[in-house]
This record gives sequence, structure tokens and C-alpha cells, in this order.
Amino acid sequence: MSWEFLLTALIVVVSPGTGVLYTLATGLARGGKASVVAAFGCTLGIVPHMAAAILGLAALLHTSAIAFQMLKYAGVAYLLWMAWMTLKESGALGVDKQTDARSTLQVIAHAILINILNPKLTIFFFAFLPQFVPADASDGLPLMLELSAVFMLLTFVVFVGYGLFAASIRTHVISRPKVLAWMRRTFAAAFVMLGARLALAER
Repeated sequence: MSWEFLLTALIVVVSPGTGVLYTLATGLARGGKASVVAAFGCTLGIVPHMAAAILGLAALLHTSAIAFQMLKYAGVAYLLWMAWMTLKESGALGVDKQTDARSTLQVIAHAILINILNPKLTIFFFAFLPQFVPADASDGLPLMLELSAVFMLLTFVVFVGYGLFAASIRTHVISRPKVLAWMRRTFAAAFVMLGARLALAER
């Protein structure tokens, strides 16, 4: 495994996106434990995209306009719904005093869906992973699985870092209603912007 792969993967993972935004919001609203759960859910959400890339299913999204558009607009609709729920104080920034089993499952489900409903991820991995498989490799599958596992580990570690940072300032945020209201609007706007960016995405 090359340092080029590690550096590229780290840059991709650290870059703000829907997963980072959701993990930050969860850390602020529900605390450190929930933010780790969100990071885990976001990591699980990239598994189908990696599997699709490894199995070659990304070619379908790349060549089929209908399949790509259907998945893309489902993702856009979900991000807009997340924005609305955030503004209604029952979404990503709905403050909970406790995180029970039910809310834990909800955090995981939302995190998984946020990443699954983004067809650009599948195409990204389809283009990204093969670059680090030697052309003369007799069987690139084991190496692609190894690279995928490392990418997932980086994703989880970085997202946990984001989430725990957000959780560390949670008390300062939720104790100030005006600050919390401002942050709800900011996160809702960010979900809308990410939805708009996804809506404009091409194959």
C-alpha cells in the first residue's frame, strides 16, 4: 500500500461533505457517544458504493442516465428532508438529553442513507480504487478489498474526531438558545447546499 493512496484517501475523507456534516450535527445535538454511532453509520454507508465499484456495478450508473438520475434525486430529496427536520428541531440538531436504543438506530439509519443515496460515491470509488492496483497484478480483488478496508478505517477515525470535537463544545451551544437556533439554520442551509450540489452533479 502506497503513501500516495493514504494521502489521497485522507484528503477525501477530511473534506467536508454530507457525512461530516451529519456527524458534527449529531455530536452537537446528542453528545460524544451518538457522534461515534453516526461515524460508524457513515462508514457503513460507503460499503455498498465500494462493493458496487469492486463488482463493476458503477459502470451501470455511469452509462445509465435513468439509474443515475433516480438515485441522485432520491439523495437530493433526502438531504432536503434532513434540512427541514433540522429546522423543525427534530432532525440532526434535535437536542436529546439521552440516547436510547431507538435513537441510536435512527442515527445509524440516517447516517447510512446519507451516504447510500449519493451515486457520485460509487463512481468515485470506481475511478479511485483501480488507480492503486498495479497493472501487472494477476488478481486485483484482494488489494482492492484491502484498500477499501483502509479507506473505511480512515473514514471512521476522522469522523469520530469531528464528532467528538463537536460534542466537546456541545454544552456551550445547547445552553445558549440563540446560538443553537443559529446553528440549526446553518446546518439546514448546509444540507440544502449539498443537496443542490448533488442535483447539479453529472455522471
